[in-house]
Amino acid sequence: MTKKLRLLVVGAGGREHAIAKSLAQSSLVEKVFCAPGNVGMASDKIEVVNIGELEFDALKGLVAEEQIDWTFVGPENALVAGIVDSFEADGLKIFGPNKEAAQLEGSKDYAMRFMDQYQIPTAKFATYQSSEAAIAGLKDFSEPIVIKADGLAAGKGVVIAPSKQEAEAEIRLMFKKGQKQIVLEEFLAGDEYSLFVLIGKSGYRILPMAQDHKRAFDQDKGPNTGGMGAYSPVPQLAKVDYQRMLTEVVEPTIAGLKQANLNYQGVLYIGMILTAQGPKVIEYNVRLGDPETQVVLPRLATDFAELINAFVTGADLPEVKVKPNACLGVVLAAAGYPQAPLKGQAISLQLADESLDIDYANVTGSLDDLKGAGGRILTVLASAPSLAEAQLKVYECLNSQVQAETFYRKDIGFKATKASF
Repeated sequence: MTKKLRLLVVGAGGREHAIAKSLAQSSLVEKVFCAPGNVGMASDKIEVVNIGELEFDALKGLVAEEQIDWTFVGPENALVAGIVDSFEADGLKIFGPNKEAAQLEGSKDYAMRFMDQYQIPTAKFATYQSSEAAIAGLKDFSEPIVIKADGLAAGKGVVIAPSKQEAEAEIRLMFKKGQKQIVLEEFLAGDEYSLFVLIGKSGYRILPMAQDHKRAFDQDKGPNTGGMGAYSPVPQLAKVDYQRMLTEVVEPTIAGLKQANLNYQGVLYIGMILTAQGPKVIEYNVRLGDPETQVVLPRLATDFAELINAFVTGADLPEVKVKPNACLGVVLAAAGYPQAPLKGQAISLQLADESLDIDYANVTGSLDDLKGAGGRILTVLASAPSLAEAQLKVYECLNSQVQAETFYRKDIGFKATKASF
């Protein structure tokens, strides 16, 4: 009998809980370690280890001590900081892009120049190193104007300024806060979609599509967040438009990665918008999305551990088979998120049946006595034959068990089901 896999997931959020669970479900896997993880993750096959995602030496020490076969990296910070380069220098197997390739998320300017070079459809853009230059550049853009901080900003570094006056104020603020470089972009109108591609030396595989909800409040109002809920599949996306995404965006992106010699291995998340002119790229991320991961992985009929193991070991890649079901997840966030989230609220949610699940993120305490630790606390998700049923199940769960000092959107999935709760 082949030796069962011992794996490490780096990260601490709902996305990492979903990844760890998906890997742990595999009969090929003996144990999954999660570092730093959170108290909501621990289970029979998942062990939480208190090592920070940027403590590369300590993580490598854990790999040696626990005889871990390979590591899956959840968050972008570790990737942009070079965790993959650090592990590979010591001959350790790890799934994620190296530091150079991670610039596709680590720098908006790098990503836009990559798309420009390889003719991947995106917004018109310009990059500036001073507020004076950026303010002078506003004349080249019509309102509203998209302003992006160049570096990582946890999904909160994008501002859509309705007028040039507001854009000017926002530009001054970004540079005052210490930004060295910002990108101005034309505003693209349309529905947004999340497409995840797993990429390795032996080829690539595409995961089921999802739709995220970035704004904090119902009807897409309020500030941008890391994401307030997601669902998969996305029935309102026509087959012909999906096909265009593959031929006009995915294929040239993969070809561009090869031409740029980026040796890309890992997840590439393509944030896509369907405009009147066709699909365009809003952003690249170099990892799975949160909360999309929580609704995409439960839909895989293919063994996720077997799939990633094939990428890491160079084996033949299995096809990605998808269950015919739907999955919808709603994030429970701390009151005050994203600006000033409250901490320490008691969290207690009971699940009515097997079709419901919880992926924990910002929690402390213990499973019997959970407390919110700020930001996005957890994701409640349901799998069902249809999105409408999954949506109903999640909202029945959340609406019937009020958690003090928290909030959630009541309309996740409404673009597909036309229903809000």
